Amino acid sequence: MTSTLTPQPVERAKPERPGTAPRRRTRVLALPEARWAAAATAFFLLALPLQLTGAPAWTWGPLYALSYVTGGWEPGWEGLKALKDRTLDVDLLMVVAALGAAAIGQVMDGALLIVIFATSGALEALATARTADSVRGLLDLAPATATRLGPDGAEQAVSVEQLTVGDTVLVRPGERVGADGRVLDGASEVDQATITGEPLPVPKERGDEVFAGTLNGTGALRIRVERDASDSVIARIVRMVQEASETKAPTQLFIEKVEQRYSLGMVAATLAVFLVPLAFGAQLTDALLRAMTFMIVASPCAVVLATMPPLLSAIANAGRHGVLVKSAVVMERLGQVDAVALDKTGTLTEGSPRVTDVLPLPGSGLDEGELLTLAAAAERPSEHPLARAVVDAAHERGLDLPDAEDFTSAPGVGVTAVIGGRTVAVGAPARLLDDAVGTVAELEESGRTAVLVVVDGTPAGLLGIADRLRPDAAATVASLARLTGTAPVLLTGDNAGAAAHLGAEAGIDDVRAGLLPQDKLAAVQEMESAGRKVLVLGDGVNDAPALAAAHTGIAMGRAGSDLALETADAVIVRDELAAVPATVALSRRARRLVVQNLVIAGVFITGLVVWDLAGDLPLPLGVAGHEGSTVLVGLNGLRLLREGAWQRAAAEGNG
Repeated sequence: MTSTLTPQPVERAKPERPGTAPRRRTRVLALPEARWAAAATAFFLLALPLQLTGAPAWTWGPLYALSYVTGGWEPGWEGLKALKDRTLDVDLLMVVAALGAAAIGQVMDGALLIVIFATSGALEALATARTADSVRGLLDLAPATATRLGPDGAEQAVSVEQLTVGDTVLVRPGERVGADGRVLDGASEVDQATITGEPLPVPKERGDEVFAGTLNGTGALRIRVERDASDSVIARIVRMVQEASETKAPTQLFIEKVEQRYSLGMVAATLAVFLVPLAFGAQLTDALLRAMTFMIVASPCAVVLATMPPLLSAIANAGRHGVLVKSAVVMERLGQVDAVALDKTGTLTEGSPRVTDVLPLPGSGLDEGELLTLAAAAERPSEHPLARAVVDAAHERGLDLPDAEDFTSAPGVGVTAVIGGRTVAVGAPARLLDDAVGTVAELEESGRTAVLVVVDGTPAGLLGIADRLRPDAAATVASLARLTGTAPVLLTGDNAGAAAHLGAEAGIDDVRAGLLPQDKLAAVQEMESAGRKVLVLGDGVNDAPALAAAHTGIAMGRAGSDLALETADAVIVRDELAAVPATVALSRRARRLVVQNLVIAGVFITGLVVWDLAGDLPLPLGVAGHEGSTVLVGLNGLRLLREGAWQRAAAEGNG
């Protein structure tokens, strides 16, 4: 058909006046295809009663001619341009069939074909526009302006496109956040359901991350901008979905390759349907009418539209739920995976170490709070990730940290500082403790990192630090095992003890630890060579080779490295592992709809062709059947745009 299933570039819709919401649904008559179809229909409806009531031909003939022109000029022109490139377009065949019907006196039948054909194209264009609307709705969430604070605290209203990394933005109560950033000052609750899907507002205070387009609550926030407007989470969703819309899945490419040969064969068959009856004495008008009807009903319009609407709808729906699928190829391939390999740190785990154990040693005279206070006060000047974990643990418990004096840090050893007149050293037990402590071995065997706290030269206690398993990790592993029929594999560079402990927590038996990037790559290639279609989940630079080699690679978006994000075929923006099986299930639903569409198209084409060749198929009925099947398969694929489609996929994937 004339309309394309590639959405037009999405621009932020502007409110008509302050305080009005941006329009998020394309009006029907805003589409040129719809306007031309409406004009063709109007001229047809004016001409038809005149002809049926016996009015002179000069009254209804020009109206039919206008119907032909308004409804057929665009597909005819596109068909001629394709013909110039030595490509036979089915749109041109439809126009030729309509003109052929008019040439033998079937003016009304030809006009009816043009009207239905133009209306079908308008419906396809509308469906495509609504797909783009679902993406545009995300972009519309971000405000057009933001309040930027100058060095002297002066406020300035600027376009969000003018904000740069490092700017400070004021977000008042009830306003939407204008840029991705981090809270510098203030406290509030932010409704970020549009980005993360969380049903309740999330408390935000100093150091917390916020996203453009989320809605601030009752408190004022000062935010430091950390991403340009073009690189915000919302903008990346829009950009990736648009890029994905411009790709074609293997099924679609195969259909388009076959379409050319099919169209040439259809032209040859049409000539045969016309010439053979003539050779046996049939009337010219009857033979030509049957041939025109055959050309219409045998046209593969519905087959051409069978593939892309379901895949593009699935891409747009996944994008609304924080899963950026980069192409229609990827969306089709996701449903084919039958094995899964996962990274550990940052993928199955949260990627940030946390204090899990605070263990004062006998004779130290310290309780847990006092031990953690001394350790956190000593670690506060340090930038080491483990130091950040200790300080965060103290803040979570509401402990007041005294100032540190004479702070020193030795790489690989730890830190030393004077806290309230006491010398406190925090570091690796092997460096700071001469005698082995059984508790150290217990912590390390359970997958934790042991940190020793020494006060005035005497071991005072141990801290256990671990990267926590994501809350939805175990459920996701179980869901992926059920979807693929095989248990996932854990590929990690961590030590065997920590990896085995975390694998057991997540429900993974096949744990491969101590792997370098090339080892992860080799493991994936081994699985692929065994005939498996492997889905790899990762987030780091060391995962990039495996992501590239896998049948499909998915990166965790929030903490993922740039290389991993670029290499992966899809990105989980919200870092919600549960979205992975839901997306796989959505892909499988899209593939099932493709098959349904191909069956529907095949049944309609076969039935109408047999009817025309073996019986006497009226041209209007052939037109209605052909165009009806085309619209039907298009709308069937667009069912995946609905919210319920994601919910059912999530239930299927995580059930």
